[in-house]
Amino acid sequence: MFKSVFKNDKYAHYGYIFILPFFIVMAVFMVYPILNTFYLSLTSWDGGVSSPDFIGFKNYGRVLEDIRTGGIFLKSIGNTWIMWILNVIPQFFLALALAVLLTSKSFKGKEFFRAVFYLPNLITMASVGALFLFLLDYPGGSINNLLIRYNFRDEPFNFLQSVWASRLSISTLLTWMWFGYTMIIFMAGIKSIPEEYFEAATVDGASKWKAFMNITLPLLRPIMIYQVVTSVIGGLSMYDLVQVLTQGRGGPMNSTTTMVMQVYRQAFTNNNFGYSSALAIALFIHIFIVVFIAIKVIKPHQVD
Repeated sequence: MFKSVFKNDKYAHYGYIFILPFFIVMAVFMVYPILNTFYLSLTSWDGGVSSPDFIGFKNYGRVLEDIRTGGIFLKSIGNTWIMWILNVIPQFFLALALAVLLTSKSFKGKEFFRAVFYLPNLITMASVGALFLFLLDYPGGSINNLLIRYNFRDEPFNFLQSVWASRLSISTLLTWMWFGYTMIIFMAGIKSIPEEYFEAATVDGASKWKAFMNITLPLLRPIMIYQVVTSVIGGLSMYDLVQVLTQGRGGPMNSTTTMVMQVYRQAFTNNNFGYSSALAIALFIHIFIVVFIAIKVIKPHQVD
């Protein structure tokens, strides 16, 4: 229909001119870097003035060998997933509970709490990392001082030198930073549900819990799918908070080293840009496969 309408329109081609700036920006800042990264992954290059040496797929062979032998990159994959799961589960439960509470007509002061809960999301991760590096400091950090003062511990605890304490610290900070954003998204989803559904449920004698389980949750599922997918992408790209909080060391025994941290180390610490690029491509493929599977698994359960 639209094709026939604009077929003889002499101005139809101007539409391409209007969208051209977007594609130019995307090509310069997205497509070219990806293609250049793939090219560098096929080379050996230390980032110096000399041109990269083409070595084929040897860097990818090294990535596969690292995974086969349980090297640092494989460990970084596990670390990233562990910290993401420890973050996203409490984040979603907290955000969903608060979204339901703050969309309730009977709750007073909703606007104030919405703003307060969203505020942590406005702070940069590097700033949060620097702040909590000071708070979790050993032995004289503020948190250790409070624990000792109120007799929760007899001696200071080195949070960032304990495998699980450091992981839980990072996951807790991520939950604190992102639950407000997730809450806002869930609130928007709840607000989009027609009020007539809840009124009909009340007339039928359904309790608030039954209305939540049979109306709110099913109709909120598409929004939750969106949040899961974007959270996976963001979680697997975790870098700045961990980098600052652990001062680039990745915790004890690389227990908090993430995939992006390993990519950074190989490039800017080991000056091995070829192998770092191969790791970056491996990370890209990993995220693509995970998101593809997530969409395929969850999509059949969407509510039309």
